[in-house]
Amino acid sequence: MITPLEIENKKFSKQMMNGYSVEEVDDFLDDLTACYEKLYKDNSESQDKISELQGKLEHYKQIEGTLNNTLIMAQSTAEDIKNVAKQQADQIVKDAEAESKQSLATLEQQILIKQKELEDLQKQFDVYKAKMESLLISQLELIKEVNKGQE
Repeated sequence: MITPLEIENKKFSKQMMNGYSVEEVDDFLDDLTACYEKLYKDNSESQDKISELQGKLEHYKQIEGTLNNTLIMAQSTAEDIKNVAKQQADQIVKDAEAESKQSLATLEQQILIKQKELEDLQKQFDVYKAKMESLLISQLELIKEVNKGQE
């Protein structure tokens, strides 16, 4: 690319006849140099700005990648936590079911024991009742004999 300084320093050979006016060429080159210098400066600034923006873009792409990785890791961690919580909940339910089954079995066994004790007490009561009945009958017979003897 031609620099503004190269345009400004450009010299044309001068011809005596039918040549361009040196003054007009110099004025034109001065104007051209000024315009080209402005464009060159704008282009240079634009290139710098593009480089800066590309650097920022790369920086933001890295941040985006980091955020994506963080999001993926967070999702994975959330899934892991959810799975662990589900396993713990399942274990708690299993433990509670096992405990309730054990409690139920214990209560059923205690009920059987109490039923057996009740049956034994009922048998003892029946035996006691039979003995009392027998005793009362024998006492009644004895009273009848005593009454017969007094008559």
